[in-house]
Amino acid sequence: MIHSGNVLAFIGDGVMTLQVREHLVSKGITNTKVLQETSVKFVSANAQRDFVQILIEQNILNEKEMQIYKRGRNAKSQSAAKNADIVTYRIATGLEALWGYLYLNKELERLEVLWDMYKEMVDIR
Repeated sequence: MIHSGNVLAFIGDGVMTLQVREHLVSKGITNTKVLQETSVKFVSANAQRDFVQILIEQNILNEKEMQIYKRGRNAKSQSAAKNADIVTYRIATGLEALWGYLYLNKELERLEVLWDMYKEMVDIR
């Protein structure tokens, strides 16, 4: 089944949120306030935009992944960006769409490779 960019982004947002929460708990963080504050570093549109820039600059995405990213980035959205400009918001939506696509298509090894890269980038900050 072919899903819209917005549907893929909806799924991808949920997948990434769970990955972030598991990652932070695995680091031994147990205070819920600290968990919430730290998770924002991962799920912010700005961090996602920065990661996409790395993926594109280093030519890490294959042709299909780039196509899916663009489908999400270019999707018409009913919601507005809360803490980011529209360009950043759309780029982040594209990344979430890619996350959703990889998850739904059971490309979990590839998702894990990208997730490991993303964690490394955000953890350095």
